[in-house]
Formats: sequence, structure tokens, C-alpha cells
Amino acid sequence: MLSPSLLNLLRAWWKAERPQGWLFPGRDPAQPMTTRQLNRACHAAAQMAEIHKRVSLHTLRHSFATHLLEQNIDVRVIQVLLGHAKLDTTALYTRVATKTISEVMSPLEHIALKLKQARPSG
Repeated sequence: MLSPSLLNLLRAWWKAERPQGWLFPGRDPAQPMTTRQLNRACHAAAQMAEIHKRVSLHTLRHSFATHLLEQNIDVRVIQVLLGHAKLDTTALYTRVATKTISEVMSPLEHIALKLKQARPSG
């Protein structure tokens, strides 16, 4: 999933620089960036952002899934976006979405709220 804002930024950079080869080249410009280089970039970014927790590329994936859950995106949609074959794998992310869980209203509380709103004040 590529953000339209990021796509516009990448297009502007591409037009300005007209790079040859890979968008994210490795040490050898004829080769793509390696996973090791990507991990190093992730750790360097976390350090520059003064994030003291342990950070990895998987942390970004986990955060992405958690943010989608907190936006009430259906877990089956998230399953497709993450490329999971089994829903059980995606369901592991639901343990972390505490904001979403805390916002769920009990059906009994929902009825009580409706009754309270229906009563004439006065």
C-alpha cells in the first residue's frame, strides 16, 4: 500500500534527479538495497528520532497493522494487505490494539445510553 502523498514525493524526486537503475540502490548501484542495509537504515532512523525501544522493520509492519485496527479497518482487509494466508496470523495483531478494545461498548451499556437519551429531561 503506497500513500498517494509519498507517491507524489517520489515522483517529484524522480523527475528532479532522473536516477538510473534502482529507486533504492545498494552499495553497487546495479543492485537493489539489501535487507541488511534496510535494517541499518531503520535502526539509524530510530536513533535519530530518539526512540529508545528496540525497533525493527517488523515493528513498522506491526505498527501499520495496529493503526489500521485502531481505524476500525476490518481484520480481513488487513490480512490481505499484510499478505497473510491465515486469518489467525493477522488476529495476533488484535492483542495490541488496546485503544480499539477500550472503545468497544457493551451491548447493555449501549441500551442504557439509548434509554437515557430517550428520557425527557426536566
